[in-house]
Amino acid sequence: MKDAPEWHSQKFTEKLQMITTVILDLAQQQEGNCEGLLLLLRTIEHLHREIREQMFEPSLPNTRKDVYNLLRDIEESGGWPYIERMRLKDLMVHLLSEEGIHPQARSLKNEKSTTESPTESEQKMTE
Repeated sequence: MKDAPEWHSQKFTEKLQMITTVILDLAQQQEGNCEGLLLLLRTIEHLHREIREQMFEPSLPNTRKDVYNLLRDIEESGGWPYIERMRLKDLMVHLLSEEGIHPQARSLKNEKSTTESPTESEQKMTE
């Protein structure tokens, strides 16, 4: 897990507030327009997925101590962000396989890939 002390800086907080304001302004401009709001929500969802898969997941801790510290920080600072159910399973497979805690981590990962519905697999291929 990469240490990034600037995440709680005033500059970072101000940028997040600016982004939030822009998104809310766009939503208000589209109020009553289902298609416009749906496009906005899809864009936010795509951005959420991209950040989660390309930046958040690779930054997950690799040791029990770091996992404990992360979970403690999450609990103390407002909770866990929404993560899809299957991604939580991926998180557990990642943690188990990285530490070698569970000898069946590979089989759990294989089981996950065989239990995905074709639409989920197709969706991942198109992303």
